[in-house]
Amino acid sequence: MNDHLLVVDDDPGLRELLADYLGRDGFRVSGVADGRGLWAALEREPVDLVILDLMLPGDDGLTLCRMLRARSAIPIIMLTARGDDTDRIVGLEMGADDYLPKPFNPRELLARIKSILRRSHSLPAEPGEVRCFHFAGWTLEVAARQLIAPDRVVVPLGAGEYRLLRVFLEHPQRVLDRDRLLDLTQGRDATPFDRSIDVQVSRLRRRLRDDPREATLIKTIRSEGYLLAVQVNLEY
Repeated sequence: MNDHLLVVDDDPGLRELLADYLGRDGFRVSGVADGRGLWAALEREPVDLVILDLMLPGDDGLTLCRMLRARSAIPIIMLTARGDDTDRIVGLEMGADDYLPKPFNPRELLARIKSILRRSHSLPAEPGEVRCFHFAGWTLEVAARQLIAPDRVVVPLGAGEYRLLRVFLEHPQRVLDRDRLLDLTQGRDATPFDRSIDVQVSRLRRRLRDDPREATLIKTIRSEGYLLAVQVNLEY
């Protein structure tokens, strides 16, 4: 079946435009106007990606993003009309995988959707592929996308956090700059003053209980980027 996209925006014209444009590219697209519609749509059928506007009646996009991320790893792209970097950063901190300011080119949205979906589909491990990453007492189970802490507690990961952790685990003890991390996790180049990777690293550190002031797992290399500073063992 084609990937199912859910557009959450109170502008019926934009919902119709995106349904038509993205539908021509083979996606199934549903549209709702608010949070109530979002939860009802998720109850009806599976959704592969949510396009979520920041300014909504009732619960705003940031609230809905936080609530959705608490219960699901569905990828989220946030739309913001205010063009405020603070809103975008807060959106990423709430668990969004990407953001796009309005007005936007539908082709750019389509490219970001495809990039995120390529990285988010969870497929069973094939013979010879890595089943688990083990590092510093932690385990990342690939097929289930489960992060298991040293005390055996399962730590939930958003789609963006999962992709970022996979990148670090696949490149241990190597300095990765922000442009490289953005390309590997989101398939796009950084824009000036883009802080999305810093926000994602901060979220991932919290998941890993890694104090940024004395980080032992993901270290900041000043003026260079980030480094996963532990040994990684692979289980096939």
